[in-house]
Amino acid sequence: MSQEVFDVLFLVARPAAGKSEVIDYLKRTEERERRRRFHIGPFEELDDFPMLWAWFEEDQILEQMGHPRLHSDAEGYFKYPYLWNVLIKRLALEHCKRARNRPPDGEMTTIVEFSRGSEHGGYREAFRHFPDAMLQQGAICYIRVSYQESLRKNRLRFNPERPDSILEHGLPDRKMERLYRHDDWDLFAADDPEFVVVNGVRLPYAVLENHDDVTSGDPAVLGEHLEQVLGVLWARSK
Repeated sequence: MSQEVFDVLFLVARPAAGKSEVIDYLKRTEERERRRRFHIGPFEELDDFPMLWAWFEEDQILEQMGHPRLHSDAEGYFKYPYLWNVLIKRLALEHCKRARNRPPDGEMTTIVEFSRGSEHGGYREAFRHFPDAMLQQGAICYIRVSYQESLRKNRLRFNPERPDSILEHGLPDRKMERLYRHDDWDLFAADDPEFVVVNGVRLPYAVLENHDDVTSGDPAVLGEHLEQVLGVLWARSK
């Protein structure tokens, strides 16, 4: 960690749990206040959804051209389970490229946003595919909602006119059921209330409880909750 801000903040949760809303709130917060309250100054975000969506679009184009789909079947499920881990490798590669092009003294937080359900390996499987150097710089904020709340908000946010939108995309109920009903976070974090161990690296974590949907309500209330959680996480990161 740098002296004032997180280097890598992994922001993970079920779909529609509030990850994108948290990032949107941080974007709207003035940098000096963001640094003071949340230990995040200038920041960039990495999200695997645009990568995943590009694969779906490519498969649709290939099918229209009469060629085999590369990544997904006709129902939109991945043809090969390991593709979930390819997405993690892609996030790590993008982080590496951006860091390479950054000035040596350039202070930057990278927020890495993704969801994983137990059906495709969960967080335990996903995190082990990040490089050790990235894990050593990282801290995890998990946003906790029930599956029922994730399902409700997924339905609520979906805009069929903008299925590729970060804030307005959604999944059919049947996909939510199969991919995200079961979440392995509690098992992943069961051994220690403050750290998880991945590939021998201890990552600090903290949980933002969002059962009452603070991410969709009064921004001031969200700010108070986020400040408390990230303050705890910052203390564990030092």
